[in-house]
Amino acid sequence: MDGVATVKPKKACCKSGPRCKRCPVVLERLARQGLAEREGKRYMLAADLRKKQLKAARAR
Repeated sequence: MDGVATVKPKKACCKSGPRCKRCPVVLERLARQGLAEREGKRYMLAADLRKKQLKAARAR
């Protein structure tokens, strides 16, 4: 499990410019792409998640 990050999403989206990394919308988008997996309340991010993929999920 080395290289795998767990992220706890915020309660609600703060609707900022690029969405924050803990935004539930961003984590759900990553999960739909297969780059994150939900485990209870937390999300396990894929070890091969690239900055470009995260940036695309954060875009408005």
